[in-house]
Amino acid sequence: MNPNFQLLPQAASSTASHLDHLSAYLVIVATIFTVLIFTCVFYFAIKYRRRTDHERPVEIEGALPLEILWSVIPFLLMMVMFSWGASIFFEMSRPPDDAMNIYVVGKQWMWKTQHLEGRREINELHVPVGRPIKLTMTSEDVIHSFYMPAFRVKFDVLPGKYTTAWFNPTKPGKYHLFCAEYCGTLHSGMIGWIYVMEPAEYERWLAGETESLAASGQQLFQFLACANCHRTDKPGRCPNLEGVFGKPVQLSTGETVKADEDYIRESILNPGAKIVAGYQNIMPSFQGLVTEEELLKLIEYIKSLSKSPQAPNVIPADQKAAAQRPAPVANR
Repeated sequence: MNPNFQLLPQAASSTASHLDHLSAYLVIVATIFTVLIFTCVFYFAIKYRRRTDHERPVEIEGALPLEILWSVIPFLLMMVMFSWGASIFFEMSRPPDDAMNIYVVGKQWMWKTQHLEGRREINELHVPVGRPIKLTMTSEDVIHSFYMPAFRVKFDVLPGKYTTAWFNPTKPGKYHLFCAEYCGTLHSGMIGWIYVMEPAEYERWLAGETESLAASGQQLFQFLACANCHRTDKPGRCPNLEGVFGKPVQLSTGETVKADEDYIRESILNPGAKIVAGYQNIMPSFQGLVTEEELLKLIEYIKSLSKSPQAPNVIPADQKAAAQRPAPVANR
């Protein structure tokens, strides 16, 4: 047997083992019941077969305890599956507050990733070990699927919508990245690598003369003349964007929506969809005038205007201490 053969990909994230244990439980329960059912089928088929043409079957009355037993046991097993799976689902759907935010844009046929500090990558993603990573993903064209087997992360990436996923890498190394949704003729070539690095090495890789995403967004905000209407020094013709991200917004229809990434994206591309109460529909659409990467820059700039900004991409104190010591190079 090939010594490199693995039934499952290497588990390299904090949630990978949880999913593997749940999968093992499901396989064990399914195997036991499959063997039990087929054994009973063959046994009863032989024991109660018709031996003569004139033989009549013996009537069997129902057994209430037996019926309760074969109803309660499967119910309990299914409740274990449900509660266990629900707990993992909620864990995977709620990124930690201190997670490092990285943007991902899928395009036929490549993955484009961008760090808040300004570093950009194609078909690669560098992250520090032991730090939760939040991915905010969208597509420029068709449906893709961001799949990292070692981290047990697989989420569809949809055009016109932001999908959020997160993982916490636990082992330095080089790991596969795939598109798991057929997206065109070169779908099989839409692959890449995830590099999980020690904190000190990641800081060295991240260092450079690159401009932060928020700073680039501010320049684009000024270039597009958005500040002419979205004023911060006095009331303007459009809402003041300071402190708006993550807060409820009252619409002219009386509804209230949360100013998240999807809301800001829609407000830029289709400003007439949701009009803020007290303002008129005078903002032009920027559909076709800004790219997905430029939208992310504008969103990150608006985030930076919030009075209660999200946790910045900083290395925790214990990892800062480790960053000051020489660290081995990640296995590539």
